[in-house]
Amino acid sequence: MSSVKMFRALVLVSAIAFANGSSAAVIGLTFEGLQDFEPIANFYNGGFGGNGSGPGPSYGITFSNAVGWIDSDNGGTGNFGGEPSPSTALWFIPAQMPPFSEIMNVPAGFNTGFSFFYSSPFLVDSSNYVFRIFDGLDGTGTVLSSFTLPQTPNTGAPDPTGAFSPFLPFGVTFAGTARSVEFAAFGEMTFDNVTLGSSAPIPEPSSLMLAGLAFGFIISCRVGKRRAATLRHRFPGGNKGGNKGAASHYGRCRKTLLAQAFA
Repeated sequence: MSSVKMFRALVLVSAIAFANGSSAAVIGLTFEGLQDFEPIANFYNGGFGGNGSGPGPSYGITFSNAVGWIDSDNGGTGNFGGEPSPSTALWFIPAQMPPFSEIMNVPAGFNTGFSFFYSSPFLVDSSNYVFRIFDGLDGTGTVLSSFTLPQTPNTGAPDPTGAFSPFLPFGVTFAGTARSVEFAAFGEMTFDNVTLGSSAPIPEPSSLMLAGLAFGFIISCRVGKRRAATLRHRFPGGNKGGNKGAASHYGRCRKTLLAQAFA
């Protein structure tokens, strides 16, 4: 089996695990590390949340009127469940004073796509909640994309103890460089795994585990191939049992990987 074909199989397995369109430029915000109802503030700007949590990642990202909300099943006050990255989600406080907008600013900019998981079981009229992506800061400049979100099921699945459940994925693509997003949530929606640079939100932990298993399996195959080659070199006319066993291991790995990748 040529290295090109093995690489192709690796790419396909990775694509299945991480979703098409992901790249190194993708930034995912899970809001873990914030306290319950703590203002996000500068947490994603390499600074601290409103209650002192941090420092967080230096993404240069700031939020207005936004807090981290921890699931009540994990000691918080969050009335939600089934969040893709337990146990903290994003919630916007309806503003009582300026700034009234619910803005995420990204001065460095991002492109290609924007996505997240969300729950909105009590949404009545989605036309009143228009989200906009701008090429300027603070919701200014050209609108690169605008969209509304449909109501999510009001079933409580997969967590019957959380009213905002389940969380569903949503994403859009756009042309240009975005520097701010206006969330029209007004306390009616809960978000998680907000993703910049991709129209598919960052994967759930189960997807990451699947990817890890896939990479581990591939490494095992490569080790088996090298072992077989080493044995053939050291014992060109002997140790047939060792040669056969190592080659058999690599053969089984190869067949399984290719069967899954090219099915």
